[in-house]
Amino acid sequence: MATVTSNENNSNTTLVLTGDERKTMQRRRQIFNRAGITFFALAILMVWLMPLAYGGVTSLKTKDQISDVEAPILPAKAQNYTWEGEDYDVYIVPQPNGGTENWALVNKGRQSSEFINPNNPEAGLIEWEGRWRTLERTRVLAPTWANYPEAYNSIAFGRLMYNTFFYAFVGMVGAVLSGAIVAYGFARFKFPGRNILFMILLSTIILPPQVTLVPTYAFWVNVGLVPSWWPLLLPQFFSNAYNVFFLRQYFMTIPPEMEEAAKIDGAGPIRTFWSVILPQSIPALVAISLFHFFFAWNDFFGPLIYLAGARDQVPITVGLTFFNGLYGSQPQLIQAASIMTLVIPIIIFFMAQRYFIQGIVITGNK
Repeated sequence: MATVTSNENNSNTTLVLTGDERKTMQRRRQIFNRAGITFFALAILMVWLMPLAYGGVTSLKTKDQISDVEAPILPAKAQNYTWEGEDYDVYIVPQPNGGTENWALVNKGRQSSEFINPNNPEAGLIEWEGRWRTLERTRVLAPTWANYPEAYNSIAFGRLMYNTFFYAFVGMVGAVLSGAIVAYGFARFKFPGRNILFMILLSTIILPPQVTLVPTYAFWVNVGLVPSWWPLLLPQFFSNAYNVFFLRQYFMTIPPEMEEAAKIDGAGPIRTFWSVILPQSIPALVAISLFHFFFAWNDFFGPLIYLAGARDQVPITVGLTFFNGLYGSQPQLIQAASIMTLVIPIIIFFMAQRYFIQGIVITGNK
């Protein structure tokens, strides 16, 4: 039981709260705080998803709907009504009783016009006093799903997706394999200068890629591998500092007793790495795989440089740029192609998000 005393206008008021009442107040406060945080998170999410939603809506419109300044946000077309073999625009016409009806405009006038009621065409023409230009057109929801197959066929979408999968998958295998091997060496083997080498490796993270762009490109040109996939795939098999650091931190959370038990059973370092370390590191390996897969899927600058002159090998990012140059006046097709490129990464992420989040969380804890 709790007692609350307040002094107002020289009078004392005592409020007594029981244990159940205190718990109820605390529970309400917790619900209110959670609701506020949830609302704030949803608001941020909606703002972040607005460009994606706009792209999806635009991909379902026609060119005329996009150019119409009076068209709504959703893909809708103006409604027409056929009367006596002619098509007439349908407008929302205010009525004397305060309501509105949808009538087709037959004869346009300055101060009065003639309409036909689609629900009662037998009544003939209806004269309406007012300026018809002030009326709003009636529209019906009409998504243009044909934009997707048209965009698919216009840019050889299947070939671009194959190139993108090839680049992302092969590079992912190389990045994960090399990163795991190097991280295992730094996490479990003791050799002279280990810490110094690890710090030198980490220092390469702060090196801007623009610094090494020209000499790297000159090297691949001199060895005759431009244009080709080799400059994009071979470096992935030599690891990078971020993957090594990420996997090393995860490997250090694995109890050494498991490796000692494997040694007692006669397993060497390679067998221990393959049979003990890797199976215990699935979440971290999945996280690294997704990191590189999404990076390669969205990579534009690398393929643009090293695949210049080989348009049949470019991934979807570069292919969309070419498509944008050819169909710049068809934004609905560009948005449809862009939406199609998002489907596969989203599916892959949601299928592997449990392992991805687990790998991120455990790596941050020692």
